[in-house]
Amino acid sequence: MKMKNPFPLLPLILLLLVVGWSEAGKAKVHITDDLDDIVDDEEDEAWKEWGKKKPSVPDEFDPPKIDHDKMSLSEIQHEIMSRQYGPVYGFVKLRLGTRRTRETVTEITKKWTKVLKTGGIEVNFMGVDLVTVMFTLQRGLDNLELKEFLLNQPEAYEVKIGDQVFRRPGDPPLDQVIKENLENEENKEVDDATAPKQEL
Repeated sequence: MKMKNPFPLLPLILLLLVVGWSEAGKAKVHITDDLDDIVDDEEDEAWKEWGKKKPSVPDEFDPPKIDHDKMSLSEIQHEIMSRQYGPVYGFVKLRLGTRRTRETVTEITKKWTKVLKTGGIEVNFMGVDLVTVMFTLQRGLDNLELKEFLLNQPEAYEVKIGDQVFRRPGDPPLDQVIKENLENEENKEVDDATAPKQEL
């Protein structure tokens, strides 16, 4: 004898509950495009100023009173550089001993230009030859930042802005490095010429 199900609607009710719960998890929330009443005050001042062009001349320019008699020539040049407003031109000597092509120098100049523009420094680099890059800095006030940036680049050896030449501490002057390289090559050629040749 077959037993009659005492709860014939129970499976149907359970099925509806399971379907209802699964649909409730998929409920969509509608966000309106009207955000006029929303206030976003999480941005700080540095974020708001990021990427904006800096003013070419500060609103108030009052140079400090400096006693130049007590300063060395390099200190005076540093003070002058830190207050220069117009365009600045200069050169970067790349490290010697690395083989480069025109394309490699172009890649270096593009990389430096892009990185500095993200920091708000307007500078253009142009390859002169395989070891020299010329730059044009639009705002002279940024020259100290540019100098620090360039000396932190592994490809750069020496930066020349005006009559001043900058290198990393401990690096010998470029002329000395070139002279040593030439002497080493001459010594190598002399050694090769005087060495006994072996016959095969």
